[in-house]
Amino acid sequence: MAPYLSDNTTSDTNSDSHEAYLKAPDFQNFDNPPRVLVIGAGSRGTAYAEAALEGTNTIIAAVCEPIHSKREAFGKRFIWTGKWPAQPGQHFFDWQQWVEWEEERREDEVRGRVREPGIDAVFVCVLDEMHEEVVCGIAHLGVHICCEKPLSTRLESCIRMYKALKYAKKSNDTVGGKKEPIFGICHVLRYSPHNMLLRHLVRDKNVIGDVLSIEHCEPVGWWHFSHSYVRGNWRKESTSAPSLLTKSCHDIDFLMWMLCTPSSSTSTPHLPSHITSTGSLKYFRKSHKPAAAGSATNCLSCAHESSCSYSAKKIYLDKHLAKGNADWPVKIVNSEIEDIYKTQGAEAAKSQLLADLAEDYDVSTPLGVRNKRNYFGRCVWDSDNDVCDDQMVTLSWEDDGEDARRGAKTALFHMIAQTEKQCERRGRIYGTKGEIEYDSTTISIHDFATNKTTRHVPHAAGGGHGGGDAGLARQFLMAVNAVDSGDMRTYEAQRAFLGCDLEEAFRSHAVVFAAEDARVQRLVVDWETWWKENVESQLAS
Repeated sequence: MAPYLSDNTTSDTNSDSHEAYLKAPDFQNFDNPPRVLVIGAGSRGTAYAEAALEGTNTIIAAVCEPIHSKREAFGKRFIWTGKWPAQPGQHFFDWQQWVEWEEERREDEVRGRVREPGIDAVFVCVLDEMHEEVVCGIAHLGVHICCEKPLSTRLESCIRMYKALKYAKKSNDTVGGKKEPIFGICHVLRYSPHNMLLRHLVRDKNVIGDVLSIEHCEPVGWWHFSHSYVRGNWRKESTSAPSLLTKSCHDIDFLMWMLCTPSSSTSTPHLPSHITSTGSLKYFRKSHKPAAAGSATNCLSCAHESSCSYSAKKIYLDKHLAKGNADWPVKIVNSEIEDIYKTQGAEAAKSQLLADLAEDYDVSTPLGVRNKRNYFGRCVWDSDNDVCDDQMVTLSWEDDGEDARRGAKTALFHMIAQTEKQCERRGRIYGTKGEIEYDSTTISIHDFATNKTTRHVPHAAGGGHGGGDAGLARQFLMAVNAVDSGDMRTYEAQRAFLGCDLEEAFRSHAVVFAAEDARVQRLVVDWETWWKENVESQLAS
């Protein structure tokens, strides 16, 4: 991706060797703004709609969402603002309904009938396990697609999506004059000003010489992990996926981007040679349940609740709703609470929240019922969660042989739940000429030769993931505009604006699945062999 420059990166010492880097670019005013459909009006769909409108003159044209209240709230905010009722083609119950509408609209256009304009690009923001059916179900329409991470929850599913998208690209490049569509994956860590500067310093400026090793950590956050991965949607591998995929697939992608992705579009990626991983569910299990909790399985009926850090009442009521926050994570407990807070007041919202937190299950509750919903008042040590709360992954590279700068190196990733920091990544990069220490706000470079340390503070972009959400949405839409306007071919726009294509997005997911095989089977995975056995054989079928 071509970086953009700024004048507001600061350093603790004067340095003429690095550009001031990565201020958010000016508002993107497209001559023919892309018309966007958002499938899934939850927190991620909302985040990308916000980012699209804050950074561009894109038109959020339609939404697909089965929950009426969420669909209406999204529409009022982004689509039919101040106008009611919504017009035909602006909202749909689900993606299938939209596909039927779009196919009929196109047929009418062919017959010369005047119809509403169509959709140019789609943000897929449904639950992880639904990504395959949506992406494969809309690929034939040839629209540009940006899919929330992860691509899907199983390797076989990712492969089917890859094949469907590749077929769509080939078809749309040759049939009816359609342009090959852009594909984006929401690996948002690539698009924050902090991380883009970090990669620029390491890969383009070579400030620490050749990279020998990286230690990268994602501190999930103690209560955040309990919310999403003990009580929430991503608590079980059988209904979701391993936490390495659902929480940290973009951290693995970050490491591949730093060490594997070529800076030049003509270069080949330097792929890892071996992968290992260890990890388990260490803390959120029944053996750690406080004795004072006794047989209680719900916070609101537990004698230990007032002394418990993981009390649902403390987390959702005291920490958030009582302080005026009815947004995430409160609205995840019940999507109606935010509206109740606005229309009926704080006490009504509190009553609804406590009623929701009191809901529980027991041995008589059918497994299918439990798996289809979340119980946010459930005891974190007496839940049905099974995903890792502590995991390490090691990626090893061998000497390239042909390129001296592509030497042997190692990347160590650590995902840990019990942390004060919440998703504020940190790490160290060790090179032949120096060392870098980074967190989510600063980058410190120590030069061995001069014994000096330079500290950079990149532009602090707003929004989620340090500006990564906004960066991803903007870059995707700029790629869409470049292709639809005829300024670039698709492969050029993919590299110029997204810095990533379908193959690279798929490969970083495959690394996650290989790491999980290494962890579960206690193996040292040979990447080339694993790829041939698990991916190439299926791609060929």
